[in-house]
Amino acid sequence: MKLIQKKQLKGLTVTLTTMLSLVFTTHLVQAKTTAITNATVYTVASQGILSQATVVIEDGTIIAINPEQVEADEIIDANERILTPGFIGSMNSLGLVEVGAVARTRDGSDKKADITFDGSLAFNPKSTLIAYTRKGGITSNIVAPDGGEGLFAGQTFAANLSGDFNSIIANQNAVLVYLGAESKGSRAQKLQLLDHKFADIQEKLTKKKAKDDKSPKTLKRDEKVIKSLLAGEKPLLAYADRATDLLALLALKEKYALDLVLVSASDAVLVADEIAAAKVPVIISAIDNLPSSFDSLHGSLSNMALLVKAGVKVILTPKGESHNLNQLRFDAGVAVANGLAKTDALSALTANVADVFKLNAGRIAVGKNADLVLWSADPFELSTKVDLMWINGKPVSTQSRQDALRDRYTGSSDMPRAYIK
Repeated sequence: MKLIQKKQLKGLTVTLTTMLSLVFTTHLVQAKTTAITNATVYTVASQGILSQATVVIEDGTIIAINPEQVEADEIIDANERILTPGFIGSMNSLGLVEVGAVARTRDGSDKKADITFDGSLAFNPKSTLIAYTRKGGITSNIVAPDGGEGLFAGQTFAANLSGDFNSIIANQNAVLVYLGAESKGSRAQKLQLLDHKFADIQEKLTKKKAKDDKSPKTLKRDEKVIKSLLAGEKPLLAYADRATDLLALLALKEKYALDLVLVSASDAVLVADEIAAAKVPVIISAIDNLPSSFDSLHGSLSNMALLVKAGVKVILTPKGESHNLNQLRFDAGVAVANGLAKTDALSALTANVADVFKLNAGRIAVGKNADLVLWSADPFELSTKVDLMWINGKPVSTQSRQDALRDRYTGSSDMPRAYIK
């Protein structure tokens, strides 16, 4: 009996020790709470713009806005500076291309790339362009492949710009297709092929359902992706400029109930009412005002403002490659100077992108990711700098390789002159 009691007592001691250890460990790893106080907060949500507001973040999430009492491990006085959601870039090759002129640093395309092409497998979160891009207040990005020789270019993916190896938020989150003018052949061929692809898979799925086969033939990988498009599980991002192509795509959307997004869309202003009625978002550059082909004769600095006025949800994308992605806010400033309201410009860089690509970001609201930027002044002004930035609630630096090179070659050093001049 005494032996049993000793064993029981020993077991109880071990249990209590384990419990106390767990409590102590939990206390040690408890998430740090940060409160940003006295900020001018552009929520890009129903609360609008808040003056002298407080935003509390914990464990990568916004947990409170203007709480009655501020209790936090760290309190940062914003001194009435502007706090916005982190900007979201889109439709570029950030992390897939380091130097465009060096073939071995380009992973955004492949001759054999098709609808299943997943560029996220080659994403480099340690790219020197990541930190450089953060300078523009960009905390996450939608990366788009260039594809191959087939109809579809592949699938986009979302990544935050923390530089961490686990920075991919979502892979294979949208399908990309390039349409429009062809140097050889007709644009009609691709539009027709796109229609036939959807029709064939729809017919195949309908026959399967009618047979009610308990062991139906497995769909091929590319067919599964098209099935997800037909089910509205993924957006179809369609690059096209001419109004006739845009109208053809709107017809395909209606025919197959697609989640369609138009990209580039220089002629969108000509059919803005139709696009708005179909509730199709447009991803467009604000500074693409010079025609690069006969398909893009209607590019204008005022196009974003005109589309928003017509009721179109607009996303701002950079012109060219990803090396100047950090200048996206300046493009937004150009759009503002040409009639776009500042609040709409901000939405085009944040909430609208989050909505289209289903990201838990883009707004300052309780439950959203704590991707935030504190600016020295108006973010659309050239002289404004990023003062502080958080990605998933963690502060990140905007110091880049370019800064290190500047400091090395302009500062004093004990190294021989050739190394610093």
